[in-house]
Amino acid sequence: MSLNDDSAPRGCNPGSLQGPDAAGAALEIEPAPPLAQPAAGFREARERSGGVQLESMVPALRLLIGLMIASIVIAALYFGREMLIPLALASLLGFLLDPAVSRLKRWGLPRMAAAIVVVAIALGALGGLAMYLGSQVQQLSADLPTYQSTIRGKLRSLRKNANMPSAWDGVLKTYDTVEKEMERGSQPRGNVQKVEVQSPAPRPTTQMLQWLGRIAEPVTTAGIVLLFVILILLDRDELRDRLLRLMGGNLYMATGALDEASERIGKYLRMQFIVNVSYGVPLAAGLWFIGVPGAMLWGALGAIMRFVPYVGPLMSALFPLVLAFAVDPGWDMFLLTLGLILLLELISNNVLEPWLYGSSTGLSALSIIVAATFWTALWGPLGLILSTPLTVCLLVLGRNIPALKFMEVLLGSAPVLGPQQRLYQRLLADDLDAAIGLAVAGVQARLPSRPASQDRALAVSGFYDEVGIPALRIAAQQHLEFATAEHRLRLSSGMDAVIEELQEHYAAPGGAAGGRAQRRLRIHSAGVRWEVDALAAAMVAHAESLHGHVVSSSDWALATEATLMSRSGNPLPADHEWMKAMQQADLLVLSSFNPQPQSMARRILRRIRRHWPRVNVVLALWNAPAVAADPEFAAACGAQACVSSLHELQLWVDAMQVEELSDGVIAAPVPAEDELRVAALHASGALDAALAPLYRETAQQAVNVFNTRWAQVSWVDADRVYAPGSLLMPQGQESASLARAQSICSYVVHGREAIMIADLARDPRFAANPGLQELQLRFYAAAPLVDRKGHVLGCLSIMDDQPRHMSADDMALLAAMAHQLMDSIREARKQAGMG
Repeated sequence: MSLNDDSAPRGCNPGSLQGPDAAGAALEIEPAPPLAQPAAGFREARERSGGVQLESMVPALRLLIGLMIASIVIAALYFGREMLIPLALASLLGFLLDPAVSRLKRWGLPRMAAAIVVVAIALGALGGLAMYLGSQVQQLSADLPTYQSTIRGKLRSLRKNANMPSAWDGVLKTYDTVEKEMERGSQPRGNVQKVEVQSPAPRPTTQMLQWLGRIAEPVTTAGIVLLFVILILLDRDELRDRLLRLMGGNLYMATGALDEASERIGKYLRMQFIVNVSYGVPLAAGLWFIGVPGAMLWGALGAIMRFVPYVGPLMSALFPLVLAFAVDPGWDMFLLTLGLILLLELISNNVLEPWLYGSSTGLSALSIIVAATFWTALWGPLGLILSTPLTVCLLVLGRNIPALKFMEVLLGSAPVLGPQQRLYQRLLADDLDAAIGLAVAGVQARLPSRPASQDRALAVSGFYDEVGIPALRIAAQQHLEFATAEHRLRLSSGMDAVIEELQEHYAAPGGAAGGRAQRRLRIHSAGVRWEVDALAAAMVAHAESLHGHVVSSSDWALATEATLMSRSGNPLPADHEWMKAMQQADLLVLSSFNPQPQSMARRILRRIRRHWPRVNVVLALWNAPAVAADPEFAAACGAQACVSSLHELQLWVDAMQVEELSDGVIAAPVPAEDELRVAALHASGALDAALAPLYRETAQQAVNVFNTRWAQVSWVDADRVYAPGSLLMPQGQESASLARAQSICSYVVHGREAIMIADLARDPRFAANPGLQELQLRFYAAAPLVDRKGHVLGCLSIMDDQPRHMSADDMALLAAMAHQLMDSIREARKQAGMG
């Protein structure tokens, strides 16, 4: 009986049949288990099913627990508002007044005295402003009776215009008739007398108590706020330590969160004050010019009320409009006042606030509106004033505490999807217009105001590197897990259309693109296997064409066809596309998104070397950066290099264009005005040997800050580079110099900007540099040292013997240290009487 025989007895499990082969093996049938085993199996199955049910309920339980915690927190905020509102107001005022207290303390005043002085000045300013505004209000109240005739005349005019015949008179009369008839039918018959109950007039004592009751609450709140403000200003450091302790043992995270919250709220309040003053002063001047009484009062009120989001500007605009309506018998003053307010609102909302605020809060517009509604519902008008600072605190917590990450997504203004994810999503949604718009906008954002041909090439390459290739990487990762056939079709056709649109917008130049290029290369770009490989190959071809090279692209199917034809003995036609490309190409770029490309790369390179042994091959391993980072893998499989970005590819293409190398080094070009720069270097005194200890101290500080092995301060002369006090050189050789052509610092001088090279062994400009190989350098980052006239005299660099990366914040810190070093050099020369 065959194992595949359909006539096998039911219940016979073929999987339990064992034997050496299917032809002549004896069949061994497992004995039936004891009767107790099925019951145990059922119990295990029941337990397993119960475990699965519990696992499926975990997300729902987490959501339920989160909702319960949120409900408890909201209830605590509502019922504890009597205590929390003064504390929140005091904290807000503490952010405003603490810089002044710190400044007085730096000037030598004790902190208690500084806090008392600042609070006294603030109270005096508020008291003086209140007295002035009160006098203005009294003057206006005394003048209001004189405007009664004007108000009465305008109201009569409006009533007369309202009573004029209109197209709706018939409808209104019919509605009034129907309403009267309904009221007449509902009224009771007979004589009806209206009874009104009047309460006796309250006594003076009762009126005084009622008046005291009305002012007792705000006065008490103000007193509590004042007390809290003084305590916060006096014990700021102690309060900060307690908050750090409450936020856990991670002092880095807690300190960063407090610093970010303080910086964002402080900047928001300062910018809000500037915006309000820039609105109130022109408002007062404009109202005074128009002739509205109490112009200074309305300008101050407008500036103060803008601290209340949304509602404040409307309330402050109402008073001058009503007064203009009452003062002028005509309509000129009212219309001029209305135009002035609208003009200032447009300028403030659309020019000043975006310019001054920027990303000071980091909140989205929608989250600000929702937060204002939420806090107003909880705490009333004071909650509206405190809504933005409180929401900023929630945003900072979401950024620094993983469990509250959802708050950053809900409240933040930063995009929650990166540009590559947005492009990929638009393609999946078949929204081709939006995808093309994102691509064109992404390239335009990388272009300067007056782009040259080289700028266009860098912008397109940068977009492909940062958006296009990562979008294809997402598609490759989700190809089998989530993507359907329709999704793959949309991605393929959509990305192809995006590349075609970019090729039309940014066409290849007619001649060489400029730069270092001495000759145009013939480059063929091919995709290895998938459709995404071919799309990446098209991106490579477009980017290299903008650099002035002769390019073509295809997929690996053409190479396979050519190889099969050659194996079969059939002569390949001369006009075969792959044959023409391989015979004419100076460089073949193979694109692959295979996460494990080792065996595939060796097989393909072996086939290429067999038929076209002289062609130069670069492997673009877009989805395998670890494999591409291995400097020995390229040599093992027979490729010139392995890259994982278009920037790395361009470095290798530039290296192929350099015909002569100096000791295996590609020297940086010498700037056109290098003689002026060298003269500025010697005039600056930076090469003075007395400054070597300062340079060594700066290098040691950089090593400690960035946790690298070496650092140095380098000065680029006409032919040599000097690094006095370098930590890279052995003891006693700190003053040794290096040929400028072999120095990485010369690229900083040429580019006039900071550079970061994650792995020197993978950069063709430095991979064969014998000096770097002797020192075993693998990582290099540098910031330029610039004098006051803009000349780049050298650089402050850090180095390591292991590849690594630096964030944008770290590079900015390195640049700040370079700027501080230049200030220290000028100060040292000034003290020595040389500057």
